[in-house]
Amino acid sequence: MKRFFIISMCTLCCNLVFSQETQSETKKDTTLLQETIVIAQRKLSNYRQEKTLSSIDAYLEKANKVTMIKRGNYAWEPSINNMMSDRLNVTIDGMQIFGACTDKMDPITSYVDVSNLEQVSINSGQEGAENGHCVGGGIDLQIAPSKFYNSGLKTNIDLGYETNGDYKTTGLDLEYSSNKFYLNTDAIFRKSDNYKAGDKEEILYSQFQKYNISLLSGYKLANNHTLESNIIYDKATDVGYPALPMDVSLAEALITSVTHRYKNDVTRVKSLESKLYFNTITHIMDDSNRPEVPIRMDMPGWSDTYGFYSKVTLKEKKHNLLVNLNGFYNKSLAEMTMYPNDPNQPDMFMYTWPDIRTLYTGLFINDNIALNAKESISTSLRLGFHQNKIAKKVGVESLQIFHPDISDSKNRFLLSLSGEYTIKKDKFDATLGIGYGERAPSVSEGYGFFLFNSFDNYDYIGNPNLKNEKALEFNSKINFKFKALKLGIVSSFFHVSNYIIGEIDDTVNPMTIGANGVRIYEALKHASIFNTYLNTSYDISKKISFNSSIGYNYGVGSNNTNLSLIRPLSYLAEINYSTQKFNAALQLEGNGNQSEYSSFYGEDETPAYAILNLNMGNIFHLRNNRLVFKYGIENILDANYSTYADWNNISRQGRNFYLNMSYIIF
Repeated sequence: MKRFFIISMCTLCCNLVFSQETQSETKKDTTLLQETIVIAQRKLSNYRQEKTLSSIDAYLEKANKVTMIKRGNYAWEPSINNMMSDRLNVTIDGMQIFGACTDKMDPITSYVDVSNLEQVSINSGQEGAENGHCVGGGIDLQIAPSKFYNSGLKTNIDLGYETNGDYKTTGLDLEYSSNKFYLNTDAIFRKSDNYKAGDKEEILYSQFQKYNISLLSGYKLANNHTLESNIIYDKATDVGYPALPMDVSLAEALITSVTHRYKNDVTRVKSLESKLYFNTITHIMDDSNRPEVPIRMDMPGWSDTYGFYSKVTLKEKKHNLLVNLNGFYNKSLAEMTMYPNDPNQPDMFMYTWPDIRTLYTGLFINDNIALNAKESISTSLRLGFHQNKIAKKVGVESLQIFHPDISDSKNRFLLSLSGEYTIKKDKFDATLGIGYGERAPSVSEGYGFFLFNSFDNYDYIGNPNLKNEKALEFNSKINFKFKALKLGIVSSFFHVSNYIIGEIDDTVNPMTIGANGVRIYEALKHASIFNTYLNTSYDISKKISFNSSIGYNYGVGSNNTNLSLIRPLSYLAEINYSTQKFNAALQLEGNGNQSEYSSFYGEDETPAYAILNLNMGNIFHLRNNRLVFKYGIENILDANYSTYADWNNISRQGRNFYLNMSYIIF
């Protein structure tokens, strides 16, 4: 299989150099996306958005099926369809990248910023399988491609301030474009002190500091050929996590890629895109700023990923075909050193991820067939080979204490299938879909060693013998249009077999002082998850509109126990006023009481809440330049609240005044 991986890499290199005029690629019109969030800071038509300088987390949280799990004020973990990151496929411009933290303090979304991206594609269920296997869905953080506008030099300066936490943001973007060459460099810096919840309650250890620098260049080799390179460097320091017993002194990532693109609208093969990439992450947890801890410890982690993909799009009569061959090789290593309070006692050391090597190669095929002008069918298939290998002998020996029959490697074959039928008419459109997907256990689920989970207060141990998790899904989407009124209903149901979750083992003593016990990853026979949302939009006039959304979610395992972190009844209502140069919106958002919580998995009841937000924006034209202001108030009534997604019930921000300014110089 390694030989096949190497051959695939060589094939990709050949594509980079020898792509012929008969080959090409198209946009993702072959895949039905649930949601696409346009960020494109460089376009800056986004003065209509709430904040031009919002973090990626804040953008994602606005999507229907996305919830951000918060352990602090930084690096929120995305979930889709009430399934967390282990069940998702999160990529940066199609590149696989894996966090280096055993406690999920560094989701992939934390290593990019809005200045790097053009848009975020959010895909539900097997619609997210284009770049890799998943169960719950996929998120692709898409970098803006090279643009040969021949517009010369353009500069963009960003400033932002928020009163809650004394939060400051500064950004600079420089772009040069000719008809043959394109260069863009940008930098953004964010710093926040401890924020305050409602009633002026200070949330200790919620500070953070981060900067992000990127360089994107493109060169037009010929009319249809471009070569691009991209480098992103992201570094966060002094990151506090109030919901966890440890903080982060360093979270650092280097993300690099080289991409060849070919496009031709007149040939059968519309486009070809090939990418080679490498990324490396260093993440260091420590508790040096926490008072009165039972025992001091450091927990560093490292993750390196080498990968490629080559995807081609073709059009033949009624068929729009996308083929994506991709692969990666990842090294994940994490360790823990405990320093006893008695200096006469030796330090204690162990590997929490014992140098796990993951090799993957897969093929994705999607065919969108136009039956007629109003109806289409989309089918997709992903096949993959997945191999884990434990590189540290001590790691094998440690896990053999709990699983005597394991070897140092495990091979898996993964399958994903989906099909959708879409009909579009004047006053309504509808999509019905079915899918089947498999995923391999994550590094923590398969090979983690005494990973402490502060949510349920248990240490977790991995299980290399876990079977592939499998999901059968049904989804539907129906939209109605009645002049100024639009109604949309989106629903999905997942039946997940071999649902991986931690089960209590009373025969093992915990490693963490004060832990309730030990859970070993096992699999429930099955679990069921249901989600539905009703979205409404009404244009009261040309300038005034009303939008609302209400959602219901449900999740239960085969042991008749509620699943944890399932969103309760949620709602959002917003009234907007918008002109060419000014916009304003008053927003009400909230959740109902979380009555269907899971005490067995460490969850408790979260009361209902509702908050009011006000945001406004102006745009001014200064000769050929533009000045954009975004300002507003979040949590106007200063409510003190937490949601089901707030780890250990940490309170969210209280009242917050903010101002963002962007100045674009052409």
